[in-house]
Amino acid sequence: MTAASTVEGQVPVVEPEPRRVLLVTHTGRDLAVEVAREAHRLLTGAGLVVRLLSEEFEAMKLEPVEIAEDPEKAAQDVELIIVLGGDGSILRGAELARPHGTPVLGVNLGHVGFLAEAERDDLERIVDVVVDRTYTVEERMTLAVDVWHDDELIFDTWALNEASVEKAAREKMLEVMVEVDGRPLSRWGCDGVVVATPTGSTAYAFSAGGPIVWPEVEAILMVPLSAHALFSRPIVVAPTSQLSIELIAAWHGRGVLWCDGRRMVEVPPGARIVVRRGRTPVRLARAHEASFTDRLVAKFDLPVLGWRGRAERDRNSSTSEEN
Repeated sequence: MTAASTVEGQVPVVEPEPRRVLLVTHTGRDLAVEVAREAHRLLTGAGLVVRLLSEEFEAMKLEPVEIAEDPEKAAQDVELIIVLGGDGSILRGAELARPHGTPVLGVNLGHVGFLAEAERDDLERIVDVVVDRTYTVEERMTLAVDVWHDDELIFDTWALNEASVEKAAREKMLEVMVEVDGRPLSRWGCDGVVVATPTGSTAYAFSAGGPIVWPEVEAILMVPLSAHALFSRPIVVAPTSQLSIELIAAWHGRGVLWCDGRRMVEVPPGARIVVRRGRTPVRLARAHEASFTDRLVAKFDLPVLGWRGRAERDRNSSTSEEN
C-alpha cells in the first residue's frame, strides 16, 4: 500500500510505504537484549521501521517501534525477519515467517548456530546488507507431518529441521514398522526415529549418526535412534517419497512426536506418523557468499590444515618453485 498526498492543481504525490523489519530475540538472555538494542539503533538510524512482538516489547521497551499484538500476523507486510539468538530462536522466527513467505536472517548468539547467517560481531555489516538490499534469499524444503490413529487424523504440523518420534517412557523402547512409499522396509525396537530435511541434517539427525546433506540436495533422511536390529542404517530417499512410522499396537509403547523441538504431541500405540515433503518452504536470507563447505568447516572447526591439507600442499609447491 502507498499513501498519496495532493495539492490543488498538481499531480498526486505517491509516498512509498516504509520498509519494515521484524526483530525477534530471546529476551531472557542479557546478551540478546543488548544486541537487540544495538540492532534497533542501527536499523531505525537507517530509516527502517522495526517491529517487535508485544511480549518482547514489554521486556525491552524500545522506541520507536511497531508492536505486533498477534504473532500470527507479526510477519505480515514485513520485508525481513532478523532473529538474534541460536537455532532455537531462528526456528521460532521460521514459524512466524513461513505463512507469509517472509525471509529470515539469523545472527548467532548461541553455540553452533548452523541456521544463522552471521555472528554477533558482524552485526553492523549485516544491517548494511539489509539496508542496501544486497542479501539473497534461498528456499529450504520443509516436512509435512500427519499423525493417524484408527483412520482418524489426530494431529498435523510441519518441520524445517526434523520430525522425531521418541519413546515416552525411559524404561520402555518403541516397536515400530517403517515404510517407504507404502512398502514395508523394516521393523525395529528402538528409542525412536528421526526424519529430517537436508537443512536438519546438521541438527538432531547428525547427532544420531545421520549423514550431512548439502542444502541444494532435495531429499528426506531417516535415522533410527538406538535400534535393536541388524538393518538399522540411516537412509536417504527422494523428496517425492512418503515415509511412515507405525507404533506397533501390541507393544503398548507410547511415543512422543517432536517437530523442530517446538511442537509436540503424544502418540498412542497403533498410531501412524506419515511424513512427506511440505508444500510451503522456509525462506532464509543469505548475506554471505561462502559455500556450504566453508560454513561446515567454520561451524564444526574441521581440521583442513596439515600435511594432508591444501594449504600445506600449496606451501610446499611454492617452496619448490623458489628452489
